[in-house]
Amino acid sequence: MDIIIVGCGKVGYALAEVLSSEHNITVIDLSEDKINSITNDCDVMGIVGNGLHTDILDEAKVDKTGIFIAVTNSDEVNILSCLIARKMGARHCVSRVRSPGFGKQIIFMREELGISMMVNPDFNAANEIAKVLRYPEAINIESFAKGQVDLAEIRITSGSILDNIALSQLSRRLRLDVLICAVQRNDELIIPNGSFVLRAGDKIHITASHSAMVKFFRSISAAYREKRVKSVVLIGGGRVAYHLSKQLIEMGVKVKIIEIDEKRCLELSENLNKVNISCADGTDHDLLREERVYDADAVVTLTGIDEENILLSLLAKKNGVKKVVTKVNRMSLIQLSDTLNLDSIVSPKSITVNQILQYVRAKQNSLGNNVTTLYRLVGDRLEAIEFIVRDKKDYVGVPLKKLKIRSGILIASIVRGNELIIPRGDDCLQVNDSVVVVTTSKGFHDLSNIFD
Repeated sequence: MDIIIVGCGKVGYALAEVLSSEHNITVIDLSEDKINSITNDCDVMGIVGNGLHTDILDEAKVDKTGIFIAVTNSDEVNILSCLIARKMGARHCVSRVRSPGFGKQIIFMREELGISMMVNPDFNAANEIAKVLRYPEAINIESFAKGQVDLAEIRITSGSILDNIALSQLSRRLRLDVLICAVQRNDELIIPNGSFVLRAGDKIHITASHSAMVKFFRSISAAYREKRVKSVVLIGGGRVAYHLSKQLIEMGVKVKIIEIDEKRCLELSENLNKVNISCADGTDHDLLREERVYDADAVVTLTGIDEENILLSLLAKKNGVKKVVTKVNRMSLIQLSDTLNLDSIVSPKSITVNQILQYVRAKQNSLGNNVTTLYRLVGDRLEAIEFIVRDKKDYVGVPLKKLKIRSGILIASIVRGNELIIPRGDDCLQVNDSVVVVTTSKGFHDLSNIFD
């Protein structure tokens, strides 16, 4: 497929890097240095110029473009370039927007202006943070099959019911239909079998239905209800904090925001009347004690500087805060999270890239690709992929125990209509099943690729 990406910042670069292995990518940016960098590093065509100019879009052959993606730093430029591209023949257009105001116009933009998808990284990051605050023991939670399957990441603590248990005993011990599909032990990433024994300190990825996941967290923690987050302090009052505050208030959570910019504090106080706004320097350790930040059930660090967020999170953990969430965008720093023993890392950049990639793959489905959702986890070392079984293939109707599945791959769940199946050896795949596969390998574009 021919794809044009306007904007070669962090998101544009990441999209071009991933998509260039499967598609013909053209990247447009005003910066010659950025274009030189992306064309040297990836198999893409680069054009130095303005994505709003019709001559530049003509040069990029916008009339032959399957998907046009605008991810510059300006909402207005992204929206306008999509409108121009659509008028010039681009079949589908995706725009990144950050202003909360545009979120109210998504239906109008799609139906009246022809913008297929609008992605708000700050709103989506707030959604991810709200999810992990609902389950304080979870490091991260993803969803598949339109929300029917949850994939949660947790760390096993000493004395946990999961410590020193073989996976073959797990469902019987918990009386729940759940599946441990990946384990991170120190630097080793393992796709486990039934004889694998969990240990304290392991990070595990577990799949289950939403209701089973709730019961799972209750089972592993006798104090589940007491651990529910009732008060949260947000350090940094940007757009993520605004969206997150609104969600937390609806959940009945008490919210305080610490923001250094007085003008921004006034804006927040006008729009969030149920939130306690403190105009102060959130990096001041003495002030954090005065504001009783460490008495909160959870702290979320949302300043614009990754290193600042990491240090503030470490400080909160050191002072006894049970749940800490850290906003980080740089991949090199995200990969430090295990070394520093941070709780939950949320990256608006990664969330945006994943959401756009899912849209691209959905459009590929009409061309024969059956990947509908893909998440990259554990610093891109693990992939969780959702496939749709579209045709009667050799593996359809055959018990899984009779199929030769490649090493480093596990079928984590099967959704058949409204039924979630945690697969066992006697289960079979059927046409129209939604199948979630977890793998340490990359590059799978079809479900048949996982079988020898």
